[in-house]
Amino acid sequence: MKTLRLTNAAPDIRTAGELLKQGELVAIPTETVYGLAADALNGAAVENIFRAKGRPQDNPLIVHIADLSQVEDLTAFVPPVLQDLADAFWPGPLTVVLEKSDLIPDEVSAGLDTVAIRMPSHKDARAIIRAAGTPLAAPSANTSGMPSPTTAEHVLHDLDGKIAAVVDGGPCEVGVESTVLSLCTRVPRVLRPGKVTPDELFEVLGQVEVDEAVLGRLADDAVAASPGMKYKHYSPKAEVYLLNGSAKGFAEYVNARPAEETVALVFDGEEDLVRCRTLPFGAEGDPAGQAEHLFDDLRQADDWGVKEIYVRCPSDEGMGLAVLNRLLRAAEYRVIEV
Repeated sequence: MKTLRLTNAAPDIRTAGELLKQGELVAIPTETVYGLAADALNGAAVENIFRAKGRPQDNPLIVHIADLSQVEDLTAFVPPVLQDLADAFWPGPLTVVLEKSDLIPDEVSAGLDTVAIRMPSHKDARAIIRAAGTPLAAPSANTSGMPSPTTAEHVLHDLDGKIAAVVDGGPCEVGVESTVLSLCTRVPRVLRPGKVTPDELFEVLGQVEVDEAVLGRLADDAVAASPGMKYKHYSPKAEVYLLNGSAKGFAEYVNARPAEETVALVFDGEEDLVRCRTLPFGAEGDPAGQAEHLFDDLRQADDWGVKEIYVRCPSDEGMGLAVLNRLLRAAEYRVIEV
């Protein structure tokens, strides 16, 4: 298959929509990461997402909509609080888990009785959804387990020849996947952190919990209620290690490693502390900046062919929770105190 590289001009948006109507896979830009889209109501098309990515079959997908009115057909029950959340965060990087309707194929929900839905703020994403005339199931447009793609080039690196097209909408603004919030628990629960923080959700809901799996391992026999919960995720080919401690302790540890085999992801301004190659991924107190650069840096380190990546451990405050969540999974929970 030849993968078309489309622009975000109107004729190419229409082409993307036609391909999706035909059951093809199209990678689309969103504000978070690029998504690998298929008609969410076409089980056979959705099945092709799993094949192209090499994604485990029990990992549910997120359904992307362009208008709030689409939620009613996709769910068995719309809780009143959804309107409050939509007013505060939609369009935007918040996914909400609800009871699904019969329209949602099992391929989308991984056999669960719930469906995850979000309305992206990226104008190209919503234009493509409207051009397709259907909600779109769209996990990250990468090989399963690898760092998520934040540019069209990342998508082509992983999926060129495996999908019909990619729509190039430029670099993603947020850089990590959406916050996933379940409304199917007694207390609304964050299943995956993102730009929308638990504190921001609390301001709207008055109560919110954070699932233990956000910073811990999900049991091998547990059911993943959201993407990004169960499996090793976001991980480059090199081994990733989180170093938790001072800049001095970080530098001393990294400088004891073979410089030619090592890359250090450091906070801005700390590049000269270590002898190996470095990739700054944002200021120490700027988790939004860290999120924006994280996946691109992990991919760059792999392009250099190194064996080990050492990362300065970020704070878990605010959006830092999302950055730490991604790094813990990329490192398979290897955290070294320094």
